[in-house]
Amino acid sequence: MEEKLQSTPEELKELGNQAVKNEKFEEAILHYTYAIKLDPSNYTLHSNRSFAFLKVQQYYYALEDANETIRLNPAWPKGYFRKGEVEYSTGHFSDACASYRKALELKPDDINLVEAVNRTAREILKERKADETLPWLGAGIGIIVGVIIVIADCVFTFKPTHPMLMALVTIAIAMVGYGIARFYRYWVKSQRAGLLEPPIELFKDETTEPEATKETKAHTPRYTKSQARQRYKKGKL
Repeated sequence: MEEKLQSTPEELKELGNQAVKNEKFEEAILHYTYAIKLDPSNYTLHSNRSFAFLKVQQYYYALEDANETIRLNPAWPKGYFRKGEVEYSTGHFSDACASYRKALELKPDDINLVEAVNRTAREILKERKADETLPWLGAGIGIIVGVIIVIADCVFTFKPTHPMLMALVTIAIAMVGYGIARFYRYWVKSQRAGLLEPPIELFKDETTEPEATKETKAHTPRYTKSQARQRYKKGKL
């Protein structure tokens, strides 16, 4: 560890890059982190660490580094590209498209950025189509289930249920299917949103005492055992 801390940011960056090539992304994160401690304003280090975080699916930290890259150098297209990559990987396609477009504005001749924009635009269309069609697909499945129940009722019972009642049952099942499909889409989006939320702090620092407790202790006089007994007898404690 001490040898790494004594290295220069560029040497640590090269170690991180080599670790990335070997797909040792956790090790790369350590190298980039040490380098950033020595040179916190180096935006390329934040960009590289964002990529490494993305590879280990630490999306929140990957996005943090991407945003820091942009803050340190707003004119560098790769910062917006990194941000777009995180957003794309977590299903935030509209945000990703905006980030890719910003990068493309800064570097219009980059074929990879053009492809990234087109790829994201296709995903946005798929999402819209899914929002429109899946609920009705659920309703259609509900209708099919309802029809099967009606046929079974006619075939296997001596006295079939009234057609009006069976029609209401079919409509009800179709509505349930529609609702389930809509809920599924909502659940998918909620899951994606959660990918960019900060991780839960499992171990909080509980060593620091509240200020009120400290003040109470500071103002509480100390007594000897004999003094305490005397005060107890007099009802002062």
